Amino acid sequence: MTQLGGFDPTGTKWQREAMVADQLAARGLTDQSVLAAMNVIPREHFIPAQLREHAYLDGALPIGDGQTISQPYTVAFMCEALHTTPTDRILEIGTGSGYGAAVLSQLAKEVHTIERIPELADAAAEKLRQLGINNVFVHIGDGTLGLPEAGPFDGIIVTAGGEQLPRCYVQQLKDGGRIVIPLGETMRQQSMCRFTRQRDNLYREELGSFAFVPLIGAEGWHVDEAMHEAERESES
Repeated sequence: MTQLGGFDPTGTKWQREAMVADQLAARGLTDQSVLAAMNVIPREHFIPAQLREHAYLDGALPIGDGQTISQPYTVAFMCEALHTTPTDRILEIGTGSGYGAAVLSQLAKEVHTIERIPELADAAAEKLRQLGINNVFVHIGDGTLGLPEAGPFDGIIVTAGGEQLPRCYVQQLKDGGRIVIPLGETMRQQSMCRFTRQRDNLYREELGSFAFVPLIGAEGWHVDEAMHEAERESES
């Protein structure tokens, strides 16, 4: 587990411990490495200053540009579903605040994370640097295309909802690797899916219902579709 610097680990320790006990373990999450990582990473560090008092509430929070930092349970659930080991190289699609990448930094050897919005990517990279996390590499680009120059990966985790699984993710996955991605026919309601590659076969498991922002890009939803969906929701 990466040693963090740049923050007072005791400042919100009791809040993190309560979050892990009440929001994660109490709901059936059992992977001790994931629970330990969630207990270490200061979620408030990745949240806008005006919202930091809400850092450990049981819900998502806005971070700007129409994006959110996921509910703690969702982050932990996806990390547990990924079955990450300390020697793994992981690709995260959708850096957002950088919080998920920070949690993954405690579980994997190396994390590559890609964000389509440059301002969010730059802010996340700075927050990770401030914590002394040096095994996460932030990239700017279309996450639906993956990151072929850095692959193949042991695991791919997608923090936005797609309509279908981009085939390039399978091509960038090692044999035995896992993909965790929310998929659904609408932009705001998905089923969390885990795909496992075994040679030329891909096995799918459905893990429950979740709601994510849309996965936008060449192999995902288009920006105009996302804007239209948002307008429809605001009118309803």
